[in-house]
Amino acid sequence: MTIPIIRRAVPSNVAALLGAGIPSVLARVYAARGIESVSELEHGLDALPSFASLANIDAAVDRLSYAIATRESIVIVADYDADGATACAVGMLGLRALGADVDFIVPNRFEFGYGLTPEIVALAAARTPRLLVTVDNGIGSVEGVAAAKARGIDVLITDHHLPGATLPDAIIVNPNQTGCRFPSKNIAGVGVMFFVLIALRAKLRQRGAFAHGAEPNLGALLDLVALGTVADVVRLDQVNRILVAQGLSRIRNGRAHPGIAALFAVAGRDAARATAFDLGFVAGPRLNAAGRLADMSIGIRCLLAQSPAEALPLAAELDALNRERREVERTMQDEALSDLESVERPASADAFTLCVYRPEWHQGVVGIVASRLKDRYHRPAIVFARGTAGELRGSGRSISGFNLRDGLDLVTKRTPGLIRRFGGHAFAAGLTIDEAALPAFAAAFESVARETLTPAHLRRSFETDGALQTGELTFAFAKSLQHRVWGQGFPAPAFDDQFDVVSQRAVADKHVKLCLSRAGERFAAIAFHRTELLPARIHAAYRPEVHEWNRLEALELIVEHWLPVD
Repeated sequence: MTIPIIRRAVPSNVAALLGAGIPSVLARVYAARGIESVSELEHGLDALPSFASLANIDAAVDRLSYAIATRESIVIVADYDADGATACAVGMLGLRALGADVDFIVPNRFEFGYGLTPEIVALAAARTPRLLVTVDNGIGSVEGVAAAKARGIDVLITDHHLPGATLPDAIIVNPNQTGCRFPSKNIAGVGVMFFVLIALRAKLRQRGAFAHGAEPNLGALLDLVALGTVADVVRLDQVNRILVAQGLSRIRNGRAHPGIAALFAVAGRDAARATAFDLGFVAGPRLNAAGRLADMSIGIRCLLAQSPAEALPLAAELDALNRERREVERTMQDEALSDLESVERPASADAFTLCVYRPEWHQGVVGIVASRLKDRYHRPAIVFARGTAGELRGSGRSISGFNLRDGLDLVTKRTPGLIRRFGGHAFAAGLTIDEAALPAFAAAFESVARETLTPAHLRRSFETDGALQTGELTFAFAKSLQHRVWGQGFPAPAFDDQFDVVSQRAVADKHVKLCLSRAGERFAAIAFHRTELLPARIHAAYRPEVHEWNRLEALELIVEHWLPVD
């Protein structure tokens, strides 16, 4: 199937950006991403919203400040992904700096599953805490909170996942709970924890806690906040763009925590040139590998490391786990594609959803494979692996137009008992079902998707920001884009035009190096993960990037997609 190149519409509000002095190309890029005024492009910390609009924030900081004043033991209960790990590290470092006696526990996904379960409460209780603080989990932990209360342990939930019909009986700070006025509903779990710490510091300041000493600099935690935000693939609204921009600034300026610096080092990346891409595709996967294949406490210990000597061995261990993860992922993806294409017609041809399972698959990697299948077939995809006691654990990814968490909720309402438990976001969710229920679940999920999606939703296209005029496609322009914050919901600019292919050659048997020409201008370019040579003239969708070789920088076009031109 030919994938068309579609240009994003440019709203009329581009005039306001042009009038404010934004260069014309950037003005149309920003307008196409919903920016209506220059104020939405502010990246200073003073542009962040007040913590005061978070529901229950006063109760949360009162409980934390009491724990600090009375030297109560606090245990953070983390999630086993990069958001949970960074949220845990932010909580540990921030609460310690504010005077708390705090430790952490992170469930092993293969033994305990997700969230604050009664089993995790029992494990945490061995450390005799008076307060449990969840990070990036807890909004669905009704039974776990009840188990904690039965032991006389209070619970503070900090989370960002969408709540279910019943809330735990605890203090809850979650911008997505009903009645919360916090303007960003997209901040990651690490962002929620960061705002809780800001609020707690303000409360302690009000009580004179810093009268005889310097206040802790919580801004020093922003590199961790940036990593967790990008790695969790949350929408980069203005709040998240500010957090990421501030964190990247610290990393580039050599002020990253030793653990993050070590993650860059083992990947061979220059932290002084760090971008959001590095957080999402370099540091993030290495951190996530611990939770996928082993124990996320390795990742958290790396983030908490106080020196390069302490951090580097842990980062090296994470790097090795990530290489192993890639091998497991490659095998699972090949097997999933084989299963989907093994019928007379491809499974994706008339299905609106994909559900795949093999009993030998690794449950720590199902989410990545689901993402790959979603991208390839442009359909909501759920990949299952065998859990314990006859259950399957699945992870899903979705496309625009289908809210995955709401879809699972509708399946549960229509067929009670079909799903044991679930949770997540619009574009990513996890669930547990009985192994015998897989065919019934797949049918119910497909039915729900068909009510929401149309064939138009399932047709892939490649969106660009249009063409660049002669003289606009320069090294200086690519450099200006390099350090801006792009990501989920705020995609990096891509452009399109017709080019003559002046020359081309295969590189490492998997890429094609190109020289392209247009209107008298020539450009170095590369098409990644392609082995076939391109025709003499192409309509190319591309991203302008800064390529570095032997410490020399130059403009290079990354050809993302192309169509032949007759």
